[in-house]
Order: sequence, then C-alpha cells, then structure tokens
Amino acid sequence: MSNAPKLPALRTCHPGRPLRGRDENAEDEDRERSRKLPGSWPGATVEAGFRRLAALRAAPALHPRGLTCTADLEVVNDGGAPWDVPWLDAPGRYTAMVRLSRAAGLPRRLPDGLGLAVRVQHADGTDRPLDLLLTSSGRGRFTRHLPMPRADALGGPYSSLLPYRVSGRHCILTAFPRRSGQAPVHGDPVSLTRALAAGPLMFDLCAETSDRSWRAFAVLTVRTPLPLRQHESLDFDIYTYSAPGFTPGGALASTRRAAYRGSRSGRKDG
Repeated sequence: MSNAPKLPALRTCHPGRPLRGRDENAEDEDRERSRKLPGSWPGATVEAGFRRLAALRAAPALHPRGLTCTADLEVVNDGGAPWDVPWLDAPGRYTAMVRLSRAAGLPRRLPDGLGLAVRVQHADGTDRPLDLLLTSSGRGRFTRHLPMPRADALGGPYSSLLPYRVSGRHCILTAFPRRSGQAPVHGDPVSLTRALAAGPLMFDLCAETSDRSWRAFAVLTVRTPLPLRQHESLDFDIYTYSAPGFTPGGALASTRRAAYRGSRSGRKDG
C-alpha cells in the first residue's frame, strides 16, 4: 500500500493496529520466479505492457483517472445460514477507502467502463486489509460476467466479473447502487464530488447464490473525497489483500497478477 492518507477516526471491528507495509522484495521475487517458469512469456508480455502504459500515464494502467474517498463498510446479518467466513459471520462496521473511476477516461457524457475499488481495513482480523475490484456490468446470469460501459455511476451493478471463492464455493460478487433520488451521476471525479456534496453514495454488496440469485453481505457507504493526485491513488491488489475463506478464484490469476505488477512498477518509473 502506497501513499495512503490518514483516515478519520471510525470504530472498527479490529481497531488499534497500523497497516503492515508491503514486503517490497516479494514482488521482485515473484517477477523473477515467473521469468524462470516454462511458458511464462504471456505473463511477461502483459507485465511489460502494463508497466509501459502506467509509466506513460503516471497513474494506474487501467482506470487512470478516479476519485478516492473515505468510506465505511457494515457487514449485515441477513438471517441466513452462516457464511463460514470469519469476517462475514461477525456483523460489524469497518473503516474503508473507495476509488471510483473510468476505465478509458472518455468524455464524461459518454459511456465508459466504471470501476469501484474498495479497501476494507482489518477485515481478516489482522493488520492486513481486504481489497475488492468491481466493474460496471450487467445484471443477468451471463452479463454479470461482462464489463458494461455506462455513463451513470449509479445506473447499474458493479461485478467482480470472475468468481471468488467464498468458503470454498465459487460465486460472483456484486455491488448494487442505491439511487436514493439522485439524478444520473457521471463517473468523472468532478461529477462524483458534486454528488457526494449532496450526501453519501451507498451500495449493497452481494454474493451470488447457488440458484444465481443474490445474498447481501454488507452495505458500503462512500462519504468524503480525499485530496489525492492521480499518481497518489492506492495500489489495489485482490491477490495480495484477501481474507481467510474469501479469496479471488484462479481464473486468469497469473495474467491479472502480472498486470498488477506491471502497473505498480510503471507508476514508480513514471
């Protein structure tokens, strides 16, 4: 985690411990190990491409322009069976940070892929955070796996696109915005800041069930924009920052890890 601003005080489920810094040698070791593996050239190509793009933009390779905000996440008890996931089976409130972004940086009135990145502090009961990366998507059984460009940041769900493993079961994670009378909100930082001045933005976080319906597990409330420049945005990484019983699935994992490494190193080079 880099350049993380100090958050306002908020009661958390696991308070009192500072975040542990990333082991900076781990990425170098991971990169060197991937170079030695047979057939690793696709990952090396992806990593190099994302590194160049991030260096050129002096920002994340994808979703280079966004708005980082304070937030809180409340785990809810829906009365259903236990999740068998420690942080989901103990309802409570967590400090969080959120980055809302546009993938390609198109003019604000044009549809673009919209991103909702969430960092939950102390979710796994230690000093490590939990990251979620969600993208504007469809609602249907198949379209929940596909990125869907939108102009309105509150106009539809945000999906993990690829399955998570939740207590050993594969499922899609989705955030459903609560409209609350808001007019359409364009996904650019200026429009989002204006919308947040009128009140927080709220999302219901859900996991896909075995019958392809949704089960809510938390409410995310996005509150105050932070004065961060684009190159100061957080390095979200769902593989480095996961929680026991709540991890990203293996689909495209090596490719996505390479993309994250490339984007991080490119930002340092830029």
